[in-house]
Amino acid sequence: MLRRIFLLLAVLVALILAVVLLGPFLIPATSSAGQKQATDLAPAASRFVTIPFEGTRGIPLHFQEAGPTGIPAEGRGDANAAQKLDDPAAGEGESPASENSDSTVGGKTDVRPTFILLHGFTFNLFTWDPIREFLAAQGRVLAYDQIPYGLSAKLTAADWSGPNPYAKEAAISQLFAFMDALGVERAERVGNSSGGTLAMEAALARPERVAGLILVAPWVFAQRPTLPAWVAELPQLRRLSLLIGRKLGEGVLLDYSYADPGRITDQRRALMTLHAQVRDADLAWGELLNRSLSSPVTISAHLAQLTQPVLLISGDRDKLVKVADTRRVADALPNAALTVIPGCGHVLQEECPRAFEQAVADWLVDHPGLGLAAIGPTLSSGQFLRMASLSAPAMFPLNQAAPSHP
Repeated sequence: MLRRIFLLLAVLVALILAVVLLGPFLIPATSSAGQKQATDLAPAASRFVTIPFEGTRGIPLHFQEAGPTGIPAEGRGDANAAQKLDDPAAGEGESPASENSDSTVGGKTDVRPTFILLHGFTFNLFTWDPIREFLAAQGRVLAYDQIPYGLSAKLTAADWSGPNPYAKEAAISQLFAFMDALGVERAERVGNSSGGTLAMEAALARPERVAGLILVAPWVFAQRPTLPAWVAELPQLRRLSLLIGRKLGEGVLLDYSYADPGRITDQRRALMTLHAQVRDADLAWGELLNRSLSSPVTISAHLAQLTQPVLLISGDRDKLVKVADTRRVADALPNAALTVIPGCGHVLQEECPRAFEQAVADWLVDHPGLGLAAIGPTLSSGQFLRMASLSAPAMFPLNQAAPSHP
């Protein structure tokens, strides 16, 4: 009898091992994404630039730009710096750059800031649509899709022979390469979630190129599982990363990022999953997920070194990064302000854009040289908001009104 029990246990263990070791190989390794080119899906306002990256032929990035015409922004570069996606030679050699420029308007020198907008995990540049024109009312605005999100490059393992382009260090390098390609020497970073983490990492790496930080629920103290690199590289884990990447690519985090998912329009959902129509999108997301498994978030240990002015914005109904976590970040930074907005979730710039704008306008008024004061020291945040509202339509209107905030 005892022998039969041990035999049954042995069979059960063997079945479990077979499922664990062989089951992941049932996950298809060929791409199930669409077959379109990013340029075929890009809106009229989109542009593409190819940045250099070691071990590749260059990485094409999708971006959009906004800002006043005829009034140069700080660090505005040559418009010809942007190379088209279908130019295979783009990104090779030196990237064009320019000195900061200024002009005279009404007898006064007008140098306006440049804002670099960094979206969060699984999102894309369209997350900034509701507030982009608000920022453009006072300076140059550049939003780009970090790889492999949106319409930027979908690199698979066969596309590079050097450093992993999905590593944290690579993301920082690509951010500065993007700035170089667009002729931006110094800018303010506006980042949401993991985009906020990237903004802070960049400020640590090259503080002279970061004027200030506007961080929406940055991912700092929130935890996610990490594994040793050798475990993450196991074939079974790579297949599981592909499965998870496909699921996340369906936009499942969008609903969880809103306090009220009923505000999400069909148009917004379509923009969230636009990448799925591009060739190899799911394979690229799998590569990103696999790399992230062995990349812990370590920025919390270096917050005291970030001396730039920082605005932190948090929604009191954020389910991903709690207000308490964002408050810890504010307390650890030497030069930070925190605004908590009631009734809003993780993507405030989408769900509560007017409240976001008010918080930013108030902060910019209090920080000469970063924004409003560069235009005119007598301009109040209320006056600025009225000016910006003239050219700031919602790019994907909400199904119902967002919470009103005074």
